[in-house]
Amino acid sequence: MSARRVLAGSVAALLLPASLLLTTETGSATDSAARAASTSTAEKAGQKISLEVLPQIVQQGRGAASASSAKAAVTATIKPVKVGRKVVLEQLNGSSWTKVATAKQEKSGRAHFAALVSKGGLPLTYRATAQKAGGLKAVTSTSQDTSQWVTPTFTDEFSGGSLSSVWSMRGQDYEKQSKRACSKGSPKAVKVGGGALRLSVIKDRSAKGKCTAKSRKVTKKISYRLNGHVGTANAFSFRYGVAAARIKMHKLQGQHASFWLQPNGENQPGSDGHEIDVIEYFGDKHPQGGLTSFIHWYKGKRLIKTGSWIKDSKSFLKNKGDGWSKNYHVFSVQWTPKAIIFRIDGKETWRTSARVSKAQQYLILSLLASDYEALEMNDKKLPQHMYVDWVRVWETPQP
Repeated sequence: MSARRVLAGSVAALLLPASLLLTTETGSATDSAARAASTSTAEKAGQKISLEVLPQIVQQGRGAASASSAKAAVTATIKPVKVGRKVVLEQLNGSSWTKVATAKQEKSGRAHFAALVSKGGLPLTYRATAQKAGGLKAVTSTSQDTSQWVTPTFTDEFSGGSLSSVWSMRGQDYEKQSKRACSKGSPKAVKVGGGALRLSVIKDRSAKGKCTAKSRKVTKKISYRLNGHVGTANAFSFRYGVAAARIKMHKLQGQHASFWLQPNGENQPGSDGHEIDVIEYFGDKHPQGGLTSFIHWYKGKRLIKTGSWIKDSKSFLKNKGDGWSKNYHVFSVQWTPKAIIFRIDGKETWRTSARVSKAQQYLILSLLASDYEALEMNDKKLPQHMYVDWVRVWETPQP
């Protein structure tokens, strides 16, 4: 399927990579202001249970798959927390409820489910019940339906053999000021086939000589490199909703894979928007797990970096045989007027209300070799590849 747009915005121009960040702040992972509108809460004898239904953002697996077969993420949050407590998810069928899945409460207080988003094209309704446990009576949530998630407003499954016209190339110049004096975006590093988009870091065989790459401690000559770097600038943008991409990451350190958003008109002082890095991956065996999520925004004229490495990133893998470069996983961001919430296969990794974009934002996919990391990898280990199976956006317009 080629890229499909129902609601689309426009942007002024292709954006260049972010400049060097000046300040770092950390957002809250438990900010109560971040409660999504799709969450409802029920109370009983000192207990609280809330249920949140999200779109099809659960689909771990080795190969390319239809985006329509991905599962909706359903999360029950129960207080007080009793780790291991059994939680049952039920689906409304006519006037009766049918059990569809069970899960156990985690130390976060949540129980996670993967469920159908629709049946025969019609939305479904769910509720969750935390079973009796340790003197606690059973408690059932109010119901939630999937109506706002049945139809995405943007989808691209990268069918065929070429990139849809909604995507355009980015950063096609060597730029010292962007910390990429030795690499640039190029169509040669972008390929569509087998139902997926492949973004690569490859040698620039048209460049003469070597490039001097520098980090804080090391200076080294390496081959010039071409990056897969595409975005939907001037073709699709949105404000508020859920954006998701199913990605299989590259293997080695020396470049980083990214799914991110930029505001129309650039991320700059006075902008109502900011850069949202849904996910970045810095390679297998990275000492800090390799995965990060950040937002970059201006406080006056200072560029602020909010976010961190994803702690215990392996806990989001399906099993010991799983891996970020072995299998596909769905990385998503839920963006509301009050919060930005990041997830992997429907499980929350981090949220912040420190600074929430109010501007239209567009999508970017990239595998970039910034100078400071490119010198870490020998030229002989090129090429490196990341694969994107599909990208979707479900908009939730606000008044």
